[in-house]
Amino acid sequence: MDYFLGIDVGTGSARVGLFNAEGLLVAHHSHPIEIWKPRDNFVEQSSDNIWEAICHCCKLVLEESEVDTSSIRGIGFDATCSLVLIDAKGDAVSVDLEGDDKRNVIVWMDHRAISETTRLNTLSENYSVFDFVGGQISPEMQIPKLVWIKNNLPNSWKRTAHFLDLPDYLTYRATGNLTRSLCSLACKWTYLSHESKYNDLGWQSDFLNAANLGELVDEDYIRIGQTVRPMGEPVGDGLSALAAKELGLKVGTKVGVSIIDAHAGGIGMLGMAETDQCPDWNHRLALIGGTSSCHMAVASEQRDIFGVWGPYYSAMVPGMWLNEGGQSATGALVDHIIFNHGASEAAIKAADSKSISLYTYLNQTLEAMSGEGSIDELSKALHVCPYFHGNRSPRADPNLVGMASGLKLSATIEDLAILYLATVQAIAYGTQHIIESMNASGYEIDTLVCCGGGTKNKVFMQQHANATGCRLLIPQEPESVLLGAAMLGAVAAGAVNNIEQAMSAMSKPGIIIEPQKDTVRFHKAKYKVFQRLYDDQIAYQSMMTIK
Repeated sequence: MDYFLGIDVGTGSARVGLFNAEGLLVAHHSHPIEIWKPRDNFVEQSSDNIWEAICHCCKLVLEESEVDTSSIRGIGFDATCSLVLIDAKGDAVSVDLEGDDKRNVIVWMDHRAISETTRLNTLSENYSVFDFVGGQISPEMQIPKLVWIKNNLPNSWKRTAHFLDLPDYLTYRATGNLTRSLCSLACKWTYLSHESKYNDLGWQSDFLNAANLGELVDEDYIRIGQTVRPMGEPVGDGLSALAAKELGLKVGTKVGVSIIDAHAGGIGMLGMAETDQCPDWNHRLALIGGTSSCHMAVASEQRDIFGVWGPYYSAMVPGMWLNEGGQSATGALVDHIIFNHGASEAAIKAADSKSISLYTYLNQTLEAMSGEGSIDELSKALHVCPYFHGNRSPRADPNLVGMASGLKLSATIEDLAILYLATVQAIAYGTQHIIESMNASGYEIDTLVCCGGGTKNKVFMQQHANATGCRLLIPQEPESVLLGAAMLGAVAAGAVNNIEQAMSAMSKPGIIIEPQKDTVRFHKAKYKVFQRLYDDQIAYQSMMTIK
């Protein structure tokens, strides 16, 4: 039997999953990775630490599965869209103000380049790249971070031989080959994939010059990517001798061109068939939840949606235009609300005494408080604006902040449970806002295909169904991101002809969650409050503009 490895690097951990040709997960392991937050808006990691975590997981998977490594035909990598700096030898180059070379990764959620982003967005009327990022560049993208490095770490700027998206760093580390992923460059580097023909024609020299990155143009793009290939295509000669030894695999094992982690989740579940008919792309939105959330939809034609990233050509599904919405803080926001509440310690102790997770305990608390009724209306007097880390879509404003209306002078476990519920609902309204923007531009989204940590939380899922009015389709394989990465390995090995065939053959539907019709009026009213909170925030800012 043929097997394929999916290797995923998220914000907090590295994971390795072994799948068979039918998409069945045989074994998987995860391992935490280090993260540093030396100051406000700075988030850093180490590429060496990330690789060590991958190798640790891979060896455990091989040990548990007892699969002959000769039957592992392909490997696919996905990762967060973080920025990695290495020198000509492949060694780490510091992104840290203190000069620690170990810290050579600017994590996707790092917002150190806010001022650089603001300046770049003043150019939006003059350069075509803005037409393919939803009208505004985000500080989560790589060009503002490159400008920040050049301005603030000139020594690191000079020492760096290659600026790599983390997914591409992983294929480089595995093969020694510097091929770049069309997914990463199109989605995070202002590379215009529809103009590229998979070469440096996708780079827009006029914009890079205007961004004060003309050196990259003068160097013929060697530091940011000269060879660009579609996802799943074999990279170089496969696994190098050194990487094979570190991972415990066979030299020459095929390695597919990488993909961003959320996009791996997209291909891992968006194409699954509920019937014998091919899925209707126009009605489906992939919701990939985690620390943040991504909302992915594809269309056969180009759709320009302000505040929604893209449209990116062939950046996820070959031949299709990708629109990508997102929320900068979802899982991270829920955790922030819970663990900074006055009753969090008591709730943790209560959950531990029942040997259940804190989220399950809070869900049970809400059910007990609601009696036989719906839990939804418990938050009737408490409202949250979820922009604690800015808004990615569709407002595209990283400077927005969080708000809460309805707080009382008490901090019981019940108060925590209601605030947790209101926060989950606010996140769901953010998804509804993204869906409205997409549907206004030609989509007819009525189904959310979901994966990630939130899918294990029934309150999180049901509130998303109720708030959006969409049914939720949960894949049979909950590890859809790992599966999507493994699909790239299957394509690289030639086990399937292309990504679309892998999506159809290896992904299957699981459960369906329908919206509860009796909550429609409540969520319609609360959604109006959600929108009003934003309007009020803008009004407050205007009032406080003191000259």
